[in-house]
Amino acid sequence: MRKLFSIFLITLFAFASAQETKETANRFFYELTFKPKKDSVKLDKLITILDITPKKSIYQDYTIPAQDSIIKVAVEEMEKTKAWKDISKMIRMPKFSYKVVKTYPSMKEQYIDRVSMNLFGYDDDVKFNWNILPEKEKLGEYNTQKATTEFGGRKWTAWFSSDIPFQDGPYKFYGLPGLIVKVEDTEKNYSWKLSGNKKIENYDELSYSDKVNAKFGLSNSVTPTTKEKFDKAYASFKQDPLAEIRQRITPEMMNSKMPGSDTTIGEALKKQEKMSKDFFNANDNPIERLQTPDKKKK
Repeated sequence: MRKLFSIFLITLFAFASAQETKETANRFFYELTFKPKKDSVKLDKLITILDITPKKSIYQDYTIPAQDSIIKVAVEEMEKTKAWKDISKMIRMPKFSYKVVKTYPSMKEQYIDRVSMNLFGYDDDVKFNWNILPEKEKLGEYNTQKATTEFGGRKWTAWFSSDIPFQDGPYKFYGLPGLIVKVEDTEKNYSWKLSGNKKIENYDELSYSDKVNAKFGLSNSVTPTTKEKFDKAYASFKQDPLAEIRQRITPEMMNSKMPGSDTTIGEALKKQEKMSKDFFNANDNPIERLQTPDKKKK
């Protein structure tokens, strides 16, 4: 009887745990229009997502998650044939690699990004002093109201909708009585506009790509750090993106062929290094501008 009762408890707790992990998320799609270079008139566009769950929200570039099915087919084929395939030719690379996580209801923010093989996250104490104005505007299907603030060395104008009961928004923005439908800086370097939304049953925060990376040594466990330490590590990473990987590879391995391919490991790493440097060099116009000490608010 005791054994039967134990089995019952185990089953009950397993069922309860399974139920707890099956969350429903509200996914909001934002079209981000931005100027990647300070002195350029060229604008880039991409889709970003804000996934809102009962406990937190996750903001990120949608480029890689949107291609999960393509990546899944390619990876499964490689695992089946035991042959390496250069999937960089099949997919588009993201413009931004970070995630911004806001924990409810405190709205504590964590900025998460990968530095080489490691995933780091630091708490970002962001407070917005919004000035809510009487002006109202219809943006698509949403009734919105205007608000302004200053953040990251820029002046911002936002339009929020009280019809959508989430005091959240894209990137680090939050704190208005409704979801932010549109937000842009006065110089229009960065502009987010809500373009759609859907509910996701059995929501999983990790994409297929995240899980594949973990399978091959790129852990999804976030190592806590400070902004100062992260910025220092990230600056070194930009200078030499493959420094940590090179330490793990012998000269003999560099001349070895990738499984089922004529491409050597050295050639594959050289291509990865170029892709990494192209990624870093593509944007010299950050959302949050560095402020000189005399311009910082006291």
